Amino acid sequence: MKNIYSAIKITDNVYWVGAIDWTIRDFHGYTTPHGSTYNAYLIMADQITLIDTVKAPFKDEMLARIKSIVEPSQIKYIISNHSEMDHSGCLPEIIDLIKPEKVLASVIGVKTLKELFHDQHEIIPVKDGETLSLGNMELAFMETRMIHWPDSMFTYLAKDELLFSQDAFGMHLATLERFDDEIDAATLEFEAATYYANIVLPYSPIVLKALDKVAQTGWTFKVVAPDHGPVWRKDIGRIIELYKKWASQKTTNKAVVIYATMWHSTEKMASAISEALAEAGVKVKLLSMNEFHRSEAAYEVLDAGALIVGSSTLNNNILPQMADVMTYLKGLKPANLIGAAFGSFGWSGESVRDLEAILREMKVEIAAPSVSVRNVPNEGAMQLCHELGKTIATQLKQKVDSN
Repeated sequence: MKNIYSAIKITDNVYWVGAIDWTIRDFHGYTTPHGSTYNAYLIMADQITLIDTVKAPFKDEMLARIKSIVEPSQIKYIISNHSEMDHSGCLPEIIDLIKPEKVLASVIGVKTLKELFHDQHEIIPVKDGETLSLGNMELAFMETRMIHWPDSMFTYLAKDELLFSQDAFGMHLATLERFDDEIDAATLEFEAATYYANIVLPYSPIVLKALDKVAQTGWTFKVVAPDHGPVWRKDIGRIIELYKKWASQKTTNKAVVIYATMWHSTEKMASAISEALAEAGVKVKLLSMNEFHRSEAAYEVLDAGALIVGSSTLNNNILPQMADVMTYLKGLKPANLIGAAFGSFGWSGESVRDLEAILREMKVEIAAPSVSVRNVPNEGAMQLCHELGKTIATQLKQKVDSN
């Protein structure tokens, strides 16, 4: 058998010709325990068109899938919706191999691709609202800057009512199933939320504007084809509504307690705070950064209303694993949170002060006095932790009720 890879038909005129990365476990600090896909799409129009390419090591897999349908030399146009190298890594080699008539990208995409590859390939800029005739079909382009790079754009194929959405509506999930209706709904929502929390969350205000912009076009969708994960064909409305929900960042009755501990004193304090929150009717997630990954914390914070953070003091600072997660969360810019800080220390005790300062930088509303305890918390200190949890619960309920 010469070719083990084949294209997968997703509409009458479009095929998936991407690659599956079963082994990737880290994506810029975001853990990907279930791998990923790098999706590329072939439009079998009069002018055969390739939408995006794949990460450089997967070039041959993509070419093999294309060859199962047509000789790659028959491709006339290549569209780069997103210049990040998991979608453009093999683009220069593909251009040299197939010699397309045109390669197109957004205005910023052209600039970015030149800065990435420093080659002499001509790439034609397309502006927001422009169209491209493929002979018997037409593509329309929409700039979606900062979802999640400045170059990002959507491409719409009206004939098939298909949106090529680049990284929007995607997820890191390696499967041989190519469609949303072939994968368990709970898995889809979890992976899509994890992806949004770790990649798209900082751009939530832009997401809301982009969703409105798409709605104003009058485009209708039978298929949404992202650059990672499955193709949406059954429950498109569901993923769009989830994006609206996640981007809106409304306060919910959920608290996330994140901590790191040395000799379990801060851990005891975290447990007392969590128990008090739960007793008051708040949904609680308790995460020890001694065990959890930063991207799991981001997933939990996505739909939270409160963020309570704790750390022991080490070398006049917070513990490294808390420095890691707080730096990460700060960059993701979760909004509309209330919170507080807590922790234990041996002699200097800077950790709680520093954590509260980071919360303020994140624009988290400090809703309860911090609790800082020397060495092992006694009964009085544990009571203070309990009161902190009750205070956060009361403040959170008030905020939820005012939504």
